[in-house]
Amino acid sequence: MSKAVIDAMAQHMDKSIQSLKGDLGKLRTGRASATLVEPVHVDYYGSPVPLNQIANVTTPDARTIQIAPWEAGMVGAIEKAIMAANLGLTPQNDGKVVRIPLPPLTEERRKDMTKLVKKMGEETKVAIRNHRRDANEEIKKAEKGKTVSEDEAKKLMDQIQKKTDEKTAEVDKVVAGKEKEIMTV
Repeated sequence: MSKAVIDAMAQHMDKSIQSLKGDLGKLRTGRASATLVEPVHVDYYGSPVPLNQIANVTTPDARTIQIAPWEAGMVGAIEKAIMAANLGLTPQNDGKVVRIPLPPLTEERRKDMTKLVKKMGEETKVAIRNHRRDANEEIKKAEKGKTVSEDEAKKLMDQIQKKTDEKTAEVDKVVAGKEKEIMTV
């Protein structure tokens, strides 16, 4: 039972960290990344379809995203979908492919982005601490119900704290990496 509580807590913490990584991947850092256009859905014969299912999304250089549709007639629909997605990106098409040039970020914008990254990291740490609290409460319940001894409960809570410290350190590492990426010109 006790091992199951810690394993479940660790899984929830890992999900929180994966969610943070996914959210950070969608942030525009001045470097071209295919994840910037992942949320775009294109009207494909009446159905909204994710962009990466109707076109090849590549980054030929650090400042350009290139979208090559598999059907030539989709160029206009892709361009319209990117504009409608309000990503702050301006697509350009040459009839065959859609290119999205990414302007370099200003110093002020970079600082705002790092603040946002820190805030997202802090929210993830709060989620991790909430998972710790839930696990500790479960251990306390088991202790009251006499299914776990007092010494065993203390050991388990120490393990929970160690796991929490590991996961918050992992969040700090992810956030620091993203901040470095944003501040690199």
